[in-house]
Amino acid sequence: MTAIRVETRYIAPSGASTPALALQVTCLEDSYMLWIGATEEAEENAGRATIRGHVGKDWAVAMPPWKTLPATGTQLLRSSNSDSALSIATRLAQRFGKQIFLSVDVPVSGGGDDSGGILVQVEKALVETLKGIE
Repeated sequence: MTAIRVETRYIAPSGASTPALALQVTCLEDSYMLWIGATEEAEENAGRATIRGHVGKDWAVAMPPWKTLPATGTQLLRSSNSDSALSIATRLAQRFGKQIFLSVDVPVSGGGDDSGGILVQVEKALVETLKGIE
């Protein structure tokens, strides 16, 4: 039996227009529960961001590929006009072969350039973190 492990990480802003991110990873058996959100907390206080964040802002689950079926997922909760958690979770399940629960709590503007930059930073941070854990 694998022990449940929880890690919190701070991701520095990648540019002037993107916020710092806090990432909480809960490692379960054959699955990950991930929360990532924008934070104004200092790096040493990144754990506080998870307390202040919103798990249900954009939350999805994705299952890894099975036999001839591709990775698939569904939205669990959504309170914004974004469905980024679903598409990112599906790509992560495909890549890492594990069930992914993903909650994304970042500001999404009306589809402008900033929202795309933030989502690229989010996905990059998630991939790099999971590669380090694997």
